[in-house]
Amino acid sequence: MKKMRSDKIIYSLCIQDLQTVAEEVLERRLTQEELALASEHLGDYVHWFDAIENVISYHIKKRAA
Repeated sequence: MKKMRSDKIIYSLCIQDLQTVAEEVLERRLTQEELALASEHLGDYVHWFDAIENVISYHIKKRAA
C-alpha cells in the first residue's frame, strides 16, 4: 500500500459551504466582512480532536475487533 503524505489535507470547508449555511440560517448570503469574521473564528468551533476520535472509535476499532 502506498504511504500517504503526512501533510495531505483530509477535509476542508470553502466559502460556498459558509454561504450555504448562511442562506439556510439567515436566509441571505454573508457579506465579505462577515465571511472574513466567520473564517477567522470557524476553527474555534470545529472540534477536530473529537471528530478524529469518533472516526477511530466507530470505524477503526470496530474493524480491528
